[in-house]
Amino acid sequence: MSPPLQAPPAPSGARATRTVELRLSLLECNDRQAVANRRRFRELGMVALNLVSSPGSGKTTLLERTLSEFGAATRCAAVVGDLATDNDARRLGRSGFPVAQITTGSACHLDAGMVARAVDGLDLAGARVLFIENVGNLVCPASFDLGEKVRVVLLSAAEGEDKPLKYPPIFKSAHVVLLTKIDVAGVLGFDLEAAAENVRRIAPQARLIRLSARTGDGIKEWYDLLGSLVTKGEG
Repeated sequence: MSPPLQAPPAPSGARATRTVELRLSLLECNDRQAVANRRRFRELGMVALNLVSSPGSGKTTLLERTLSEFGAATRCAAVVGDLATDNDARRLGRSGFPVAQITTGSACHLDAGMVARAVDGLDLAGARVLFIENVGNLVCPASFDLGEKVRVVLLSAAEGEDKPLKYPPIFKSAHVVLLTKIDVAGVLGFDLEAAAENVRRIAPQARLIRLSARTGDGIKEWYDLLGSLVTKGEG
C-alpha cells in the first residue's frame, strides 16, 4: 500500500498562517435596517403593522375593507409583497391611499431593506397607519423584523385548527392573531374553539380577534384595536 500523501514542508522563512472564523448573524444587516425603519416610522408618527399568514387567508380582502372603512377617518398607507404580479397593490390602490408593490421574485418573505426602499417611494404625509402585507408564508417571515410595531398573524377557517401547533415560531412572535373567514367555519367543519385554544396555547401573549372581512362580523374589534394603536402613538 502506498504511504499517504503529505503536504510539502513550508519554505524556510515562510510566515505562519492561521484561519480566523467570523460568525456573524445572517440577520444582522436586516436587524440594523429594521431598527432604522422603526425609528423612521416613529418620527413620522405612524404605526406600522406587519400582516403575515398562509396564502389565501384573506389579508388583501381585510385590508381592502379596512382602508375603505377605517381609512375614512384615518389616513393609511400600504406596502404589499408578492412573488409575482401587482394584483394586490392595484386592488388596495383603489382606496386612494398610497400603496407600493414589492415583487420579490423567488424570495418567500419581505425583509427590512425591501420595506425601506418601498416606503421611500410613498407620499406618507399625514399617514397614521402603515400596513405591510407580507408574502404568504408561515415560515420565513417569522425570522425577519421589518421595523413594525405590531405583528399580526392571520389564521383562516379554510386552514386546519392545528396551524399554530405546526408553525409555532410565527405565532409566538405575534402581537395579534386574527381568526378570519369565520362566516364559513361551519360549512368547512373548522372548529373555532379548538383553533382559539391552540392559539392561546402557543401564543398566550397575542390578542385574539375573530372576524369576517366579507360579512363584517368582528370587524369593529379590529378597527378599535387600530384606533387604540393610533391613539397610543399620539401619546
